[in-house]
Amino acid sequence: MNKTFHLAIDLGATSGRTILASFDGKKVDMQEIARYNYPMMPLGSHQYWNLPLIYEHIVDSMKKCAETLAQMPGTPRLTTIGIDTWGCDVAYFYKDGSIAGLPYCYRDPHTVGAVDRFCTETMPKEEVYERTGIQFMDFNTLFQLDTIRRHNPELLEAADKILFIPDALSYMLTGKAICERTVASTSQMLNPNTGDLDEVLLAKIGLPRSKFGPMTEPGTEIGTLLPRLAELTGLGEVPVVAVAGHDTASAVAAVPSPDSAFAYLSCGTWSLLGIENDGPIISGKSLEYNFTNEGGVDGTIRFLKNICGLWLFERCRAEFKDAPKDVAALAALCLESDIESIINPDDPSFANPESMTKAIDDYCATTSQRRPEAPADYIRIIYRSLAHRYGEITGWLRELSPVEIKRLHVIGGGSRNHHLMQMAADILGIPVVAGPAECTALGNVLMQLRAAGSLSSLGEMRQVAVDSTETITFNPRTQN
Repeated sequence: MNKTFHLAIDLGATSGRTILASFDGKKVDMQEIARYNYPMMPLGSHQYWNLPLIYEHIVDSMKKCAETLAQMPGTPRLTTIGIDTWGCDVAYFYKDGSIAGLPYCYRDPHTVGAVDRFCTETMPKEEVYERTGIQFMDFNTLFQLDTIRRHNPELLEAADKILFIPDALSYMLTGKAICERTVASTSQMLNPNTGDLDEVLLAKIGLPRSKFGPMTEPGTEIGTLLPRLAELTGLGEVPVVAVAGHDTASAVAAVPSPDSAFAYLSCGTWSLLGIENDGPIISGKSLEYNFTNEGGVDGTIRFLKNICGLWLFERCRAEFKDAPKDVAALAALCLESDIESIINPDDPSFANPESMTKAIDDYCATTSQRRPEAPADYIRIIYRSLAHRYGEITGWLRELSPVEIKRLHVIGGGSRNHHLMQMAADILGIPVVAGPAECTALGNVLMQLRAAGSLSSLGEMRQVAVDSTETITFNPRTQN
């Protein structure tokens, strides 16, 4: 078959990239067209996302895509475009399509204590979990919107549309509003049994269902680029596809596994550890362990737990003065330390401290453990603590999951960290298969191929992922 070309816009917290992918019927090849930053924007007493800046980066990268295609033999045309982003955050639009207010960043402190407020004053925790099966975190969309309702209700009243970030950007490109299921499932407002936003929860926060787009499955065409954008970018009226809009859902769809006997770890700023299941797992024990049931491809459920991830490393890295600037060299410093201290990566003190190194110092002092003295100590503590947390949560998964866990597939940028991967294999006692690092973008592309009719099932997507990527397996070492 002739190659088809697809554009994956893959946006993470604070940075994104645009990937031009080609598919020859068996293998996906990906080329980075652009990489860009959009740090959290402090304004007044809050942290926001600069949505117009993100949109501008996307449009600029689409222009670069058109230029790249024009230089290829035969001047191929782009087949589809897809966008994935982080979850929970939402954008607001007036009826005429203009932005009604900047999206709050999920790290903004205005939601601190929001879970306790909502569950004490509005609906008991057990009922919220029974309706949604979602892990309780203060920044979940339900609690963001409840906080805004309490302090800034005019924003919600003025908004004609409230859209999750990938849906908001697709709306800005096409003029068509949707509510893609996988990203909506991160909100703690989606009922996994009905497959739609829970009307009772919406009523509790005073919002009609009509403010959100129609529920849409991944693999659905949203619309084509608006005429002005088609001309401005040089791409023409290309279809924009609802991929698995939540970046973790896209990543999990591209796990290169030949069978289902695995757990996955999406390893980046956050670590998301879980299994893929046919339906939600909602029980007293899953509530006790605070597991979440998020949407996946083909109606699957990603039963997982969010863990603070390499955010710890990145924040410490920014504070180090006498340490290598190269990430690989910095990571290797863990071999120079023998410190045995362990922290809980999910302790609230590590959520967004002014100084991460001080937060780790204070935690070690409070728990009567040796305090780190050099960058090597901090890095070893972070890696060992993450690996121990992975082991603990994998144990909980085995209690709750019908899926047999024979290996752990690690995807995302953290899969390149061989020191962390080996520590995880040693702690879990099972093989850790690392890679690909670009799993989210690959999953985005594979879902576009589904929409274009080139693939027809999740199994076919996984086979293409196997054919298109390379992995490294870390086997457990004998413990001393």
